Amino acid sequence: MSALLILLIALVALALGYVFYGSWLAKQWGVDPNRETPAHTAYDGKDFVPANPAVLMGHHFSSIAGAGPINGPIQAAVFGWVPVFLWCVLGGIFFGAMHDFGALFASIRHNGGSIGQVMKDSMGIKAQRLFIVFALAVLILVIASFTAVVAGTFVSVDPAAPTYAANGSTAMTSILFIVIAAIFGFFVYRKNAKIGPATVVGIIGIVAIVVLGQFAGLHFSRTSSASSPACTSAAPSGSSSSPCTSPSLRCFLSGSCSSRVTT
Repeated sequence: MSALLILLIALVALALGYVFYGSWLAKQWGVDPNRETPAHTAYDGKDFVPANPAVLMGHHFSSIAGAGPINGPIQAAVFGWVPVFLWCVLGGIFFGAMHDFGALFASIRHNGGSIGQVMKDSMGIKAQRLFIVFALAVLILVIASFTAVVAGTFVSVDPAAPTYAANGSTAMTSILFIVIAAIFGFFVYRKNAKIGPATVVGIIGIVAIVVLGQFAGLHFSRTSSASSPACTSAAPSGSSSSPCTSPSLRCFLSGSCSSRVTT
């Protein structure tokens, strides 16, 4: 099956999910398009501000699709493309999109409050505190996972393996993408640039940085000690540590540390 056909099937499935499943959920929950949101009823110019629909859609799309481009290819390499395809498409429709839709709807019906506030209004203060602890733990896990995956794609210099040119391109493109996002936000929100022209210029900029990344990559090592002499030499015979392990940790792993304590 060609990649283009897989993409078309995914787009059709997502469109059908939006039209039929999304509209069914909206009817079940009583979504009223004419009802003003807290961005209008509680407008303060800071926390409650009406957003451009196109920008709002972009935020929600990136939230639900954030893990796909990062973890999708890695998982496909391990499990095959079929399970990952089914998880991204069906999971996105029946789990991810429904969850985000429900969370946003509940927040809007509770005057734009956080999910913790919704829990407090619905189940009490104890439930709110338990949920906040749980959410904090999960967010730490998610951030650590994303950081590990993204940092791994930035590593292009490894003493034990050849240089990964593709990772250098990824690092360059990712960093420049952040720069473009900051410039885009500055002109749209500080200089009142129109969304349409700014989006066109932004897309052109993204294409340009992708091309630039193919020719000028940023190469990072896994740790700052990767370029030190200790990393270029072999690990001690019989040691379970790597050549880049610090001397104190290496002696601990090998059991050769002196028991004498010095000050």
